[in-house]
Amino acid sequence: MNDLVFATALEMADAVRRRRVSTIELMDAQLRQIARFNHTLNAIVTLDEERARRRAREADAALARGETWGPLHGVPFTVKDAIETAGVRTTCGFPPLADHVPAADATVVARLRAAGGILVGKTNTPTLTGDAQTSNPIFGTSNNPWDVTRTPGGSTGGGAAAVAAGLSPLELGSDIGGSVRIPAHFCGICTIQPTENCVPLTGHIPPVPGAPTGIRHMSQIGPLARSVEDLVLALPLIAGPDGQRSEVPPVSMQAVPERTLKQWRLAWTSEFTGVPVDADTRAALTSLASQLQGLGAVIEERPLTNFDFTAVWETWGAMFQVEHGSTLSPAEEQQFAAAFGAKLDSEAAIYRGFAQVVHASMRQYTHLLTRRDRLISSIERYLDGWDALLCPVTVGPAFPHCPPGTTIPVDDRSVPYWVGLVSYTCPFNVTGQPAAVIPLTQSREGLPIGLQIVGRRWSDMQVLAIAAMLAKVIGPCRRPPGF
Repeated sequence: MNDLVFATALEMADAVRRRRVSTIELMDAQLRQIARFNHTLNAIVTLDEERARRRAREADAALARGETWGPLHGVPFTVKDAIETAGVRTTCGFPPLADHVPAADATVVARLRAAGGILVGKTNTPTLTGDAQTSNPIFGTSNNPWDVTRTPGGSTGGGAAAVAAGLSPLELGSDIGGSVRIPAHFCGICTIQPTENCVPLTGHIPPVPGAPTGIRHMSQIGPLARSVEDLVLALPLIAGPDGQRSEVPPVSMQAVPERTLKQWRLAWTSEFTGVPVDADTRAALTSLASQLQGLGAVIEERPLTNFDFTAVWETWGAMFQVEHGSTLSPAEEQQFAAAFGAKLDSEAAIYRGFAQVVHASMRQYTHLLTRRDRLISSIERYLDGWDALLCPVTVGPAFPHCPPGTTIPVDDRSVPYWVGLVSYTCPFNVTGQPAAVIPLTQSREGLPIGLQIVGRRWSDMQVLAIAAMLAKVIGPCRRPPGF
């Protein structure tokens, strides 16, 4: 049964559909894995066991009648505790919401249920999703299954740990600066941050329930899984208009026809201006580029020399503060700032953006959006003639638990906390590009190192097709030792 919980969501769905395993057997195996390992990881913070078992029995009864609910019929899934679930506590790690039980599902949750998925529980997140580690005053700290002394990342850290450790085959997370990509990288699994507004954010916290919707840019909901094929399945299920978020357009999410490695044009870089990665990450990317070239791929090292990283980091920090801060009361803002832990006296561009006024005037805000438009045009021009950019996810693999704001070690030096964590991810929140992450290799310490694959806006399914092709070269996700 331990092997069953490490099957992909597609494999689970196929096994249930072909009656090789019943849904209740699958659910029992999943719940046993949770019972065995969750106390060590603190990944799932609210377990909806009774309803999950009941729904599993209903799924088996439906199959017996010849009914299939959808492509995820009987497949368990988990949801980040920042995404609302009807009748199941949703706190976002924020003490004022400790007892918040939504009356309705977020759009993305309703869509996975409609596809036959069965909600098992909610996964841990930092307070109001405001950290790249996962800890909050309600549920405490989540641990990385590859080394429990290290962080699984954030803010979808609990979800990434759960997927990596076989506690869940499929997770719904969210990303405003790397919050699905960093945990996937640290935990050795797959994810995609979709194009901005590809997936409706209806039912996401923040904003806190009842507050106006301030976050209009940079934030996306995306799936996490142990295979790219599961992302290809899940993304079209959750994408598209829901009649509630007017900015979500109807865009085709059809799978891209398979192409050979030689038919893709790939750019790559191992370093963004001024933010060096560790030696293991650089060597892994260089080795992959050489391997792909040897297999006949068109691949070229192309630094982003014309992309103004100072402007993009400042813009990300400022827009995060302006849009996020606009939804918080003064008391909530104070609590969030304490949890966020940013060192605003730093000279780094990201911190200068953080330090800009939260309650901006309309003139300041429109200037931010105009600067953002220029950055989008710049990265789109960079990708002219190229199908994707391959680059790091962070400066290195998962690091030991530490207070927010602690410097991050990079070989024999260190970099400021947020610089080390989001410098390679937040640019693509600013520009709204689709960005997938797949496992690439392991560090000398045996920790996962991920590969980020970035495409043009609205090329989500092409990015996933490239990710699937690269995964065939690199190999599948690995199971953490001991799980």
